[in-house]
Amino acid sequence: MEQSALSMPSGRLNPLQVSLLRLFNREMTDDQVLELKRVLVQYYSERLKDEVELAVVERSYTQADFDNMLNENS
Repeated sequence: MEQSALSMPSGRLNPLQVSLLRLFNREMTDDQVLELKRVLVQYYSERLKDEVELAVVERSYTQADFDNMLNENS
């Protein structure tokens, strides 16, 4: 089972995190940092979109369901 992005960290870095730290252990301009952040946001935005689409299909949500969710009292 894939670990949720929202789960609590174990306190240790996983191999990917260590690799990324090594990769970016160098001077970067503000523009480079901004570009990297944009790439990461785009990546995670696409993953989130995929997860939402899957949930919509699995739960058979309709437009009426979404309208009801938006209009419910919180």
